[in-house]
Amino acid sequence: MNNINPEISAVSPISLTIDPAAETERIVAAMREQLRHTLRRRGFVLGLSGGVDSSVCAALAARAVGAQNVLCIFMPENDSDPESLTLGRLVAETFGLASIVEDIGPSLEAMGCYERRDAFIKQIEPEFGPGWASKIVIANALANEGYNISSLVLQRPDGATEKLRMPSSVYLGIVAATNMKQRTRKQIEYYHADRMNYAVIGTPNLLEYDQGFFVKNGDGAADLKPIAHLYKSQVYQLAAYLGVPEEITSRPPTTDTYQLAQTQEEFYFALPYHQMDQCLYGLNESLPAAVIAASAHLSEDQVLRVWRDIRAKRKATRYLHLGPQLVMPIAELQGG
Repeated sequence: MNNINPEISAVSPISLTIDPAAETERIVAAMREQLRHTLRRRGFVLGLSGGVDSSVCAALAARAVGAQNVLCIFMPENDSDPESLTLGRLVAETFGLASIVEDIGPSLEAMGCYERRDAFIKQIEPEFGPGWASKIVIANALANEGYNISSLVLQRPDGATEKLRMPSSVYLGIVAATNMKQRTRKQIEYYHADRMNYAVIGTPNLLEYDQGFFVKNGDGAADLKPIAHLYKSQVYQLAAYLGVPEEITSRPPTTDTYQLAQTQEEFYFALPYHQMDQCLYGLNESLPAAVIAASAHLSEDQVLRVWRDIRAKRKATRYLHLGPQLVMPIAELQGG
C-alpha cells in the first residue's frame, strides 16, 4: 500500500530518476551533431580529474565518436591529491581512451601562483610557510541567516588547525591566485585541441552550471557542455549505466584545489548534492517549500534559506556566464 503524499512523491529522489539509456542516446546524438556540423572538429579533448562528472563526459565522448577520437588529459599540480590521478587513469583504462599527463605545477610556480597565494595568507598569519596547509571554507546560509561567510582554515606543521576570518582583499587575492590553476589547465586542453583539430568538453552538471561553480576562462571555458542540463544525482545514474568504476562514484565530490582536503559543500554549496538537487528542482518547478522540506528532510525555513542562497549565487555569478560585451552587435555574425 502506498500512502505517500503525491506532492511529496513528485519531488522525492525518484522524481529525478531518468532513463539512462535514452538520455545517453540523446546526449551522444547531440554531441555528434555539435561536433560535426556546428564545431566542425574531429574529436574531443577533456581534462579528466577522477571525479564523476568528467568520468561520465569521457564515457559519453567515447560513445559519441569512438574511443580512438578522444584524448584525456591529467593535469596534477603541487596541491593535487595523488588519488585524483590514479582514478583518472582508471577511467581512461576502463573506456580505452588515450591519455597524457601534463604536470602544471612548474608552470604555476613560474607564474607565481603559490607565492601570490601565500603572500595573501601571510597578511593574516605571518608564520605561514613550508609545512603549513590551507583551504577556504564557507559557513553556509543555513547557519548564518542567509549570509555566506568564508573563512581560511590553516593547518600548522604540528597538525594543529585554526580558522581565521579574512578581509575581502585577502579572500579575493587567494581566490585570484588559485584560479590560475583552472585557467592553466584550460590552456593545456586547448593546446591539444588545436593541434588535433578537436573540441574541448566542459564537464559541469546543472547544479554547478546554474550556481556559477566554475572559473571564467578556466573550467568554465569549453566548446560544449554535454551534462549541464543534468542534476548531479542524474549524473550518478548515467555513471552507473555507463560503467564508471565504483571507486569514482563512491568518492565524495571534492574540489581538489587547495592543500587541505575540501568537499564541495564546504567550499560553495549549502548542502550535500542530493539535497541541493531537490531544492534547486523545487525552485525551478515553483513547488511549495513544505513539499521540498519533506522530501529533502529539511525544515521549511531551511528550504527558504537555500532558495535565497541559490538566487543570490545566480545574481552574483551572472558575470561568469556573460560573453564579451560589445557596444553594437555585429549583424553579419548574428546567428552564424
